[in-house]
Amino acid sequence: MDDSHSQTACTTALEETRDEADRWSSFKAILREVVETAIMTLVIFLLVRAGFQNFRIEGQSMETNLHDGQFLIVNKLVYYIHPPQRGDVVVFHSPQNPRKDFIKRVVALPGEEVELVDGEVYVDGVRLYETYIANQGGRSWGPEVIGEFEYFVLGDNRDNSSDSRSWGMLDGNAIIGKAWFSYWPPSTWGLVPHYTFAAVE
Repeated sequence: MDDSHSQTACTTALEETRDEADRWSSFKAILREVVETAIMTLVIFLLVRAGFQNFRIEGQSMETNLHDGQFLIVNKLVYYIHPPQRGDVVVFHSPQNPRKDFIKRVVALPGEEVELVDGEVYVDGVRLYETYIANQGGRSWGPEVIGEFEYFVLGDNRDNSSDSRSWGMLDGNAIIGKAWFSYWPPSTWGLVPHYTFAAVE
């Protein structure tokens, strides 16, 4: 009887040890999954932050297309693939205060000569056909040739915009990215409109 009890006790102890080992193994497997998931989530978050940024419009310089208080997502990766194009809406560090970000539309590109005559934009002597602006203003400016890796940017609301007419060409290095998606308020939800507009005689 003593031998039987001893064998039973040993078997029970062995089973408990195995159960404990199994529980510990399961715990380590779960812990490993949690850590791997946390690391993957952090990596994805950092990649998203590196590639995209949120931006809140302040002011009325982009009316009637974009509005004061509207929230956008800015694509910071697209200009690593190709340079800004005419008609792109870009977010950039203000040339006057790099801690403040502005949003404007690219109107003329590096190497082009740009001029405003009574509010109408001329690029290399040819008038641009801008269908997206409600108020082109009546201001004249230029002509001036845009330098390498510089851009001439204007607000869509020309009478209420601090832009290249005031502080000169925009250094391409100051560009954060392309305004991509509007997410607030809900009524503006969707892709930010960009225009590939043509020059006309």
